[in-house]
Amino acid sequence: MPALLCRGCDGYLCEKEKERGKMAEKSKVIFGNPMTAGTYRKAVKSKKKYAKKFGDDSKASYPVAIEKNPYIGDLLGVRNILVGEPAQNAHYDPAAKAQREEFDRERGIIVGNIRMGFGHYRISMAIASAAKSMGYTPYWMDLNSYRQTTCTKVIGAQNDLYSLGSRLSGKSRLFNRLVWEPMNYEGFRKLSYNAADQKNAELMAPVYANIPKDIPVVATHVWPAQAAVHAGMHHVVNAIPDNWPMALHFAEGSVHTIQTHYAYQGYRILNGMQGKDVLKPMPEEDLVYTGHYIDHELVANIESDCAARCARKAEGKPMRFLLTIGGAGAQKEIFAAIIKSLLPAIREKRAAICVNVGDYRNVWEELIKEIPGLAAVSREHFDSWSETERFAREALTGDVKGVHGFWHKNIFEAVYCTNLLMRSCDVLVTKPSELAFYPVPKLFIKRVGGHEQWGAIHSAEIGDGTLECRDIPHTIQMLELFLEDGNYLKDMCDNIVANKAAGIYDGAYRVVELAMQAKEAKR
Repeated sequence: MPALLCRGCDGYLCEKEKERGKMAEKSKVIFGNPMTAGTYRKAVKSKKKYAKKFGDDSKASYPVAIEKNPYIGDLLGVRNILVGEPAQNAHYDPAAKAQREEFDRERGIIVGNIRMGFGHYRISMAIASAAKSMGYTPYWMDLNSYRQTTCTKVIGAQNDLYSLGSRLSGKSRLFNRLVWEPMNYEGFRKLSYNAADQKNAELMAPVYANIPKDIPVVATHVWPAQAAVHAGMHHVVNAIPDNWPMALHFAEGSVHTIQTHYAYQGYRILNGMQGKDVLKPMPEEDLVYTGHYIDHELVANIESDCAARCARKAEGKPMRFLLTIGGAGAQKEIFAAIIKSLLPAIREKRAAICVNVGDYRNVWEELIKEIPGLAAVSREHFDSWSETERFAREALTGDVKGVHGFWHKNIFEAVYCTNLLMRSCDVLVTKPSELAFYPVPKLFIKRVGGHEQWGAIHSAEIGDGTLECRDIPHTIQMLELFLEDGNYLKDMCDNIVANKAAGIYDGAYRVVELAMQAKEAKR
């Protein structure tokens, strides 16, 4: 069990905290709520299944090396943590010459994550950006990148299933209605789901074996948080992404942070996580509202970027739409309809489009084939990070016309491309996932998974995004509203500036503060 920080005893464990450390196994009791014998048996069976398939390396002692991240190391100050043989790490760069150097025990902070779509990487980048701006050293620890470990094999198998489900949900209404929506909306909500995850996380803990236990961990997916707690890391913050409270996100023993007050209430009382049962609530010290997890570069420039959007609108310059296609490559047909709808306005210089297809080059190629006339007005920015940076920098003050396609083979560049382009766009067109919380005017297309709708609801309520457009006709209607209405964009920009003043976009800073304050209090 990890050493637990007592919030009221100058960092020393009092008797109450010692008792918390002796609590029942995490798959048997969740925040004081006992699981049924059947639920526990299923959890144990799940762990045994994965151990049989991928092995159990709980007694392994993997070496740890550190290298500068060759893609976002300069931008965000990120250094990769490599576990096991360096060549067995997905992010290993031979040119970086990773060494077993000492961790920064004073200013270091680990950002624990996995690649599952793009969302958790993007949140990790926001945490790293905030940490760098505050003078800390962010270490990137992707549990889905250590190929020789059981941890990565278990995560990879589950990630493959999730990606498949996401793609199928976009192709089959029946699958979406009968399987995908219920699983994302209610299945992941149940405490029984968390019980199984906690058991599986025991197989993930060995990756932390040779990492100093006193370095704070901020996890942007629950599995790195659960694994860190099981491994005995002393200071773990679990940055929950969703606005729909789900037990999936629990990592008991960590401090849970959330981005909205709605989510705070739902998580605090474990709302609906065991049918209609009234459950024991989360302890107050285990749950903290922080606000949205946003990159420092975006927060710091909110006023100037919003002023530029309003000025372009007033001057009649082309309205810039940024279309971002997520890590599962889903919803291509919606984006195709959007581009077709905007082509006349693009030719008339009333609109311009940037399309980031991430690391899915085939998506761009299919769009070119399907949309007559797209190639003639398009310019491709493919796999040249310096070119992408140059375009994003010049777009802040210069003009943007036509259609610009962006593709990067590397996952870090594929994700961060959207962040770079976000500052100079007028409207971000996206599904209501992690991007629902970003400080830019947003047009929300149909969700992937029922839980995502609550991101759009929150954004509409604070005035920085639209309602979720659940079909193509309503999406086109919203596009036309942005183009034709003289005040619609300005209203969102005004709300974003007001939201910044209220601290709504300060979540990444607050998360880093919580992690480092916990360490300081323990001394």
